[in-house]
Amino acid sequence: RKGDAIMTPLDKGSLAVLALIKELGRPPLHTLSPAGAREASAKSRTVLQPEPPAVAEVEDLACPGPAGPIGLRRYRGAGTDAAATLPCLLYIHGGGWVIGDLDSHDQVCRSLANFAQCSVVAVDYRLAPEHRFPAAVEDCAAALRFVAANAAALRIDAGRIAVGGDSAGGNLSATLAIMGRDGQVPDPGYQLLLYPTVDLAGRWPAYWRFQEGLILTGPTMDWFIDHYVPGHAERQDWRASPMRAASLAGVCPAYVMTAAHDPLVDEGIAYAQRLEREGVPVLQVHMADQMHAFLTMGKFCTASELALRQAAAALAHHWKGGAA
Repeated sequence: RKGDAIMTPLDKGSLAVLALIKELGRPPLHTLSPAGAREASAKSRTVLQPEPPAVAEVEDLACPGPAGPIGLRRYRGAGTDAAATLPCLLYIHGGGWVIGDLDSHDQVCRSLANFAQCSVVAVDYRLAPEHRFPAAVEDCAAALRFVAANAAALRIDAGRIAVGGDSAGGNLSATLAIMGRDGQVPDPGYQLLLYPTVDLAGRWPAYWRFQEGLILTGPTMDWFIDHYVPGHAERQDWRASPMRAASLAGVCPAYVMTAAHDPLVDEGIAYAQRLEREGVPVLQVHMADQMHAFLTMGKFCTASELALRQAAAALAHHWKGGAA
């Protein structure tokens, strides 16, 4: 029981992860320095993530950015024709704008490329606190412009480019969708928002429900936001808080996945509902027995593969002419 709500218990895989973290004595991320949090996160990858699946092609490259080259990693799904022009997902990794890189979500990107039979281009955007808001937004916008402008050379269908990401990556993807509607970047045809954070200026009830005992808690989110957008006034900017945009009407169709045991669950559900109210086609999936970050814990959380397959199926459905 959390507050007044009766919740579906966490699945066994998530409970095993939490037990392992407790056994190893890993402190909560918000008690570490950014460098310490990055080190702890990197060490956990081999323990929590399954072996990355083989893909047809993978290439590290870079694109011009406002502060220098931005690292990218391009994947093509296993079984796709080497000469085919594929639809593309620009994938933006999570990690609270503070941790994460091309390697942290390599397995996720490979899986999505395989399941959706598409190209995935991952973005190694600048991290906070060394590079605070709006650095990450600017880098992701530059990456989207690059992929659209160089689609032919990348064997990507310029008419079928989507944006997507988990957590902070969902935040940045939602921002790009609004920018696309407004003509600031090429308009992506679809946004894939996986347990996204969309309102850095508010404190939703779930922040108080989940104060301890999970991978992501209210205090941990406060730590991430303080590093990314330390100025409270800036948190009202829709580029930091897409929920604060004056209108969401006309943004591209969306897939929104939320996890019940997650301080971001309330705002994720509210964002999907607002998109629907404002006329945007939305497919919303709620994982009642999962916690934040389960997508990158596939060695323990078998629902990770299911969730990635569902997201990829939604993408493929849209690219074949479906609305959401």
